[in-house]
Amino acid sequence: MTLLTALPASLPALLPAALATEIPSPSQHTWYLGIFPLRAYALAILAGIVIAVWMTARRWKARGGDPDDVLEITFWAVPFGIVGGRIYHVLSSPDRYFGDNFSGGGDPVSALYVWEGGLGIWGAVAFGAVGAWIGCRRQGVRLSSFADAVAPGLLVAQAVGRLGNWFNQELYGGPTELPWGLHIDAEYLVANPATGVAYPEGTLFHPTFLYELLWNLVMAGVLLFLDRRFKLGHGRVFWAYVLLYTLGRVWIEMLRIDDAELVLGLRLNVWTSILLGLAALVVSIVLARRFPTREESVRLRPEDDEPAAPAAEPEPDPGIEGTGKAAAEPEEVKTAAAEESDSDTSART
Repeated sequence: MTLLTALPASLPALLPAALATEIPSPSQHTWYLGIFPLRAYALAILAGIVIAVWMTARRWKARGGDPDDVLEITFWAVPFGIVGGRIYHVLSSPDRYFGDNFSGGGDPVSALYVWEGGLGIWGAVAFGAVGAWIGCRRQGVRLSSFADAVAPGLLVAQAVGRLGNWFNQELYGGPTELPWGLHIDAEYLVANPATGVAYPEGTLFHPTFLYELLWNLVMAGVLLFLDRRFKLGHGRVFWAYVLLYTLGRVWIEMLRIDDAELVLGLRLNVWTSILLGLAALVVSIVLARRFPTREESVRLRPEDDEPAAPAAEPEPDPGIEGTGKAAAEPEEVKTAAAEESDSDTSART
């Protein structure tokens, strides 16, 4: 009884200690298989792609498409997406590669080192869409239908890909005293944007990788629910993906403290997310009014979905039929004549 009465009084003192935790950062981000490096960032991207392809194939089949189409389209979309993502990252964070204000410093060659991290999602989506368009044309399917099928998988792939940022100890947010603050090793600490001095060891930061990971997974679930509930089509799922992702990206991006290009005091990615989010909202409204229901076929030519009609039986040739009748008549005449001859013979007998 004494323990039970004393416990509530001690809870206020115990609770902060119980919650005074932190998220550790991985101590290693690269492993070696012989002489070949296995980088966590690359593995996270690859795992995300595999999951997205699997999800898309299932959704594509449910919409009446051939799952083989997904692999063919992925063959085009993924390389384009990686190139576009890297280009966007380099252009939106150029100081590391070309020096301050393109002064000529930096290390331009490292712009090619994709495996070290740094893929901008909007460049990946834009260039990936070009690759997907090529693949869709070759497979004879609608790009809008494929975009709807792939949208939830994109969010899951992005969520998994953020684990690469965790392993690389990069793209984290500002300092925090929250119990889920992220520990960053000394060699990966960035400078305080206000003072230009590196943060002291032991400082905990907002785990923006985790925020975006959780946001993307929840929004993927929202997309799946909306698609199942309202039978969205004609690209509406994809534009809903853009809208939902940008809503999260704006506030998560504003927490980050890594180097970035600023436009009117805001990071370039914030402006990009705002503009794309507004565009996605407008397009979603227009599509909802024009296409309230899902398209009947995912193919560019819907007649390709219809089974071939059975071959019609050939019409009988009138000439052959007439010849048969004409040939049959003499036989009947001969039979009648023979019967008449037999009757005459019997009568004479």
